[in-house]
Amino acid sequence: MNSPASLRYLGPTSSSFRKPDSFGRRLVFKVKLPSNCKFSSNRNSFAANSFFRREFSARRSYRLWGIEASSNDSVSVGSGRIKTEESFVEFITSERVKVVAMLAVSLSLCNADRVVMSVAIVPLSLSHGWRQSFAGVVQSSFLWGYLISPIAGGTLVDYYGGKLVMAWGVALWSLATLLTPWAAEASLWALLAMRMLLGIAEGVALPCMNNMIARWFPPTERSRAVGLAMAGFQLGSAIGLTLSPILMSQGGLFGPFVIFGFSGFLWVLVWVSATSSAPERNWQISIHELMYVQNKGQIHTIAEGKSKTSKGIPPFRCLLSKLPTWSIIVANAMHSWGFFVILSWMPIYFKTIYHVDLRQAAWFSAVPWCMMALTGYFAGVLSDMMIQRGISVTLTRKVMQSIGFFGPGFALIGLTMAPTPSIASAWLTLAVGLKAFSHCGFLVNLQEIAPQYSGVLHGLSNTAGTFAAIIGTVGAGFFVELVGSFKGFLLLTASLYFSAAVFWDVFSTGERIKFDDST
Repeated sequence: MNSPASLRYLGPTSSSFRKPDSFGRRLVFKVKLPSNCKFSSNRNSFAANSFFRREFSARRSYRLWGIEASSNDSVSVGSGRIKTEESFVEFITSERVKVVAMLAVSLSLCNADRVVMSVAIVPLSLSHGWRQSFAGVVQSSFLWGYLISPIAGGTLVDYYGGKLVMAWGVALWSLATLLTPWAAEASLWALLAMRMLLGIAEGVALPCMNNMIARWFPPTERSRAVGLAMAGFQLGSAIGLTLSPILMSQGGLFGPFVIFGFSGFLWVLVWVSATSSAPERNWQISIHELMYVQNKGQIHTIAEGKSKTSKGIPPFRCLLSKLPTWSIIVANAMHSWGFFVILSWMPIYFKTIYHVDLRQAAWFSAVPWCMMALTGYFAGVLSDMMIQRGISVTLTRKVMQSIGFFGPGFALIGLTMAPTPSIASAWLTLAVGLKAFSHCGFLVNLQEIAPQYSGVLHGLSNTAGTFAAIIGTVGAGFFVELVGSFKGFLLLTASLYFSAAVFWDVFSTGERIKFDDST
């Protein structure tokens, strides 16, 4: 700050914080002021760089006393003025970055647990004599469970918050991963059941991520926050596809299932103890960061110490009556189709078309996901910069989504003509890397058009995406058996990318949609 903020309290003039206990009594405890804080002679004002008085409610939400303040680089929030920008060091050491880092790790585990079967399916098919079409059914069993949970999970996220639902989700999918070796040895039906349980549990991951980012990050930082979280998601693919063959060679066919399963339980312990569902419920957050997030987020309920949360039954009919909702549903469906087709079939594709062994296939398939992690964060930074420089949110989302769909479509066409595995890997890397721009299109748009229903809206679009993924994953196997080539299916996928991009550009918006009277 250029100069210390001069603060004048309109409430009590004591330098203590007042905190009500569970019985409503007010407890007073002393706080040591920073060295640059001093009271003036009238005892009603003091100078401070970043010190604010706050009152804690019994529900651990914060409320400001009336404050008058002046500073060269501050703006008002309610009746006070606070610093509006923070340094890079303050950003990377903030509580919200810790939250998004934990989300990134959870999504990494989510995808690693999911893709292990993409590598294990090759030796499993050989040992059990499965055809490619039946291998597709085994892989798609995850999606049967994933189809069940997104809408219910998104509603639970809107009601209970992302922290609690995410903890239960990670615990359940880690259990399913850990039990997969036993299930595979027991019977085919037990294996399918464990894969379904994995899908049910993982269906809440992305709605939880969206909910936590919407609560913890102001609009001008949400794209890069989503980019960071989804970078973990993509790295999970790379980790799972790269490490699985190594772990299988050292610890047996089901070694990676055990390793990744126990890693999930460890994550739950850290998540429960080190994070909170919202910044106003976090005891470790600084006053400066809390006010920065709330001011940038334009939260108008600070004075009441409450945040608006949807508690009733979501208006499904109204949600589905809006074309911007359908633009998100179509975008999610196409994104999932392409994602699961590439994720499930690329190891087999490289083995069948280019005759590379399993470990090389996993390596060629893993490289693109690393690129997707990098381009996803770059897209987030670029998206936030566009908005900060005055470009409309609607145009920003359309540009991001267009790159995220037209780019992969053209790259898949190039993939069908690649003469060598190296060139094929380059085209695949380009396709998956450009696909990451979608995260700054429809995935962030969920929070913008319906912030109070972002969880259930994500669930609706995820359900459509899961249907598309099942059709794509199973259909690819039957398509290859009937036609005898992957290339035709890749060309079909490219044409669907182009169609979905046009639909998005025509009907999407970055403005908030009024879905009910409370909005």
